[in-house]
Amino acid sequence: MNNDNREKRRPENAELRRRIDRLLIEGSNFIEKNFSDLDISEYRYEIGEAVEELSLDRETVFQLVEDYIIQILKAKVTFYEYIHKLKLDKLENRPLDYMDIRNLAHKNLGVVRNLRIKDAEKLLKIIMNEDDLDYMRLCVKALEISAVKLNPLCAYETLKLIQVKNSL
Repeated sequence: MNNDNREKRRPENAELRRRIDRLLIEGSNFIEKNFSDLDISEYRYEIGEAVEELSLDRETVFQLVEDYIIQILKAKVTFYEYIHKLKLDKLENRPLDYMDIRNLAHKNLGVVRNLRIKDAEKLLKIIMNEDDLDYMRLCVKALEISAVKLNPLCAYETLKLIQVKNSL
């Protein structure tokens, strides 16, 4: 890569870092404001519980958590697309079919249950059962914040790869 291309990418990388920093800084306030009843704003993941209960070593669980972060950051776009489609169907008075979004939530729910990620588990249960599309959108945003909090560096690298892929 020549110097010109590297220079062009630096502002994008800086913006992505700022976005993650904002998510981390504002995330707790967002979650407290919108989900105070769930008692998840101060939640901190403890890898030891998953290590013990799954009888896996820390490195394996750590890798599984990173895989989950990648999975949820990719899935958030799909969640938003499903919500958008449901909103259009609602506006056009068509029957609302929640099957796709509920299936996606269920798929991710199995992962967070296995890894013992309790805040994400609560959010995914809501997405699986909720009919309020605006509240579901808030849950997806909180799910993204939850994933970023697990490992900000992994989140940054994942979002950077998604950004590069989308630019191709």
